[in-house]
Amino acid sequence: MLCKFKGLYVPFLLVLIFSIMLAGCNTQSSQPSESSVKQPESASQTADKTLTISWPKDIGPLNPHEYTPNEFFAQGMYYEPLIDYGEGGKLVPKLAESWDISEDGKEYTFHLRKNVKFTDGSEFDAKVVQKNFDTILKNRDMHSWLGLISQIDKTEVVDANTFKITLKNRYYPALQEFAVVRPLRFLGDEGFPDDGNTANGIKKPVTTGPWELTEYKKDEVAVFTRNENYWGTKPKLNKLVVKVIPDGEARVLALEKGDIDLIYGEGVISLDSFVSLKKSGKFETTISDPVASRALIVNTSKGPFADLNVRLALQHAVNKTAMVDGVTNGVEKVADTIISSNFPYANIGLKSYDYNVEEAKALLDKAGWTLPAGKTIREKDGKPLEIELVYMGPDEIEKPMSAAIQSDLQQIGVALKTTGLERELRNKRMVSADFDLLFWNTYGAPYDPHSFVSTNYEQGYGIFESQQGLPMKDELHKQMRDVLLTVDEKERQQLYTSIFTTLHEQATYLPVSYLTNIAVYPSYVKDLKFPAHRDETPFDTLDIQK
Repeated sequence: MLCKFKGLYVPFLLVLIFSIMLAGCNTQSSQPSESSVKQPESASQTADKTLTISWPKDIGPLNPHEYTPNEFFAQGMYYEPLIDYGEGGKLVPKLAESWDISEDGKEYTFHLRKNVKFTDGSEFDAKVVQKNFDTILKNRDMHSWLGLISQIDKTEVVDANTFKITLKNRYYPALQEFAVVRPLRFLGDEGFPDDGNTANGIKKPVTTGPWELTEYKKDEVAVFTRNENYWGTKPKLNKLVVKVIPDGEARVLALEKGDIDLIYGEGVISLDSFVSLKKSGKFETTISDPVASRALIVNTSKGPFADLNVRLALQHAVNKTAMVDGVTNGVEKVADTIISSNFPYANIGLKSYDYNVEEAKALLDKAGWTLPAGKTIREKDGKPLEIELVYMGPDEIEKPMSAAIQSDLQQIGVALKTTGLERELRNKRMVSADFDLLFWNTYGAPYDPHSFVSTNYEQGYGIFESQQGLPMKDELHKQMRDVLLTVDEKERQQLYTSIFTTLHEQATYLPVSYLTNIAVYPSYVKDLKFPAHRDETPFDTLDIQK
């Protein structure tokens, strides 16, 4: 037996050793080290940083130089400008690290950020900036609404990282307009069509931005993934899913069911729904600072409002607090001035008009509009005090506000006719100044205050025409032209102060409320901060902590 055992010893020992080694390998595989346990968990946590939102429409083809059907928010989050619009209207570097302006205010030299790449790996440099400007300027008529476009005389590649733009005239809002969402943002070379004209569409959306489009089903969903090669601070989220949900109430239900994580924007759900979600206690709700103004344009060129006292009576007669709180459930805030004080050059200490029925009546008496015994409507020279207010017929806020103003004016003996029109007819009435009062919104950041001013002195919008009853109209409109040309900051502020003071004292507008963005989200969505730019989004700073 011993000999037999000895004959088997060597192969048996080898088998035994092999078995022990194999067992050791299996043990190591089934019981990972601490570091190998954490790696999958960390990846899982990263995968969880997916934010799902909804939007009423498809994002569109993501053409940075086109309009409809491209959605503002998608273009804004995807493409980057030379200059960004920051808090309080402060202009900060983006794809341009810095810039110089010549003494005559006509030459803008941009020093481009180095080592920036597009999502296809190509370099961002002055050549691709030139290519983008070439296609923009080839389609000037399409972009003529932006004052800067008509002012550009020529563009020049100075070197790989320097780009110069020469204007025909001084135009101070140029810097602000370099920050707008469209058309002054940059597509990578490989995204251009063969003819170089993006008005004919793009091949693919190539960007320098923090997101990359990785999945898209038209009218259903768009998936954006974090650009891991982004030159700046990368988003905390690694994925953003945009679901197309046209109906506002369906959007609310999707949030309540957990199908989406955030409702964000201006007018994306009814204000009643916003208040209901807030009262439920299940969600965080926030409201931005004012992004634009809702107001009535007062026609000074004809009718009763040609008299300043009648215009001032209107300011005191409307109970804006009750109206705005009642119609918007307190979501919008009462506007005391036509441009909110959080906008550049607008914080000048104007005193608001208080709600004072007796003061309104006294002003109408002073204007010669008196109330005959036994009548409810004031008269002057036998003519009743009747005016018309034009509003956007389908608008769910303008219509009840018009009814509230009608009721307020009835208390002081003024008959108000309210006329709701579709957009096209309403716009025709506006541009021809065929109204006494007309609902209108300002453009918001970064377009105001300079875009607001330009629509006041340029003919054809109806606002210039409605101001023809002002005794100082010529000087006022000269100041409006001058303020857009000055390169002196102190002089610019003085001109804006004079312009805003005159418009306020002459009661050429009835400021109603400040438009805002709203956000509704579960508590696990963190770090939501409203951008200063009306059309930008907060996705780059958001986090998810479940």
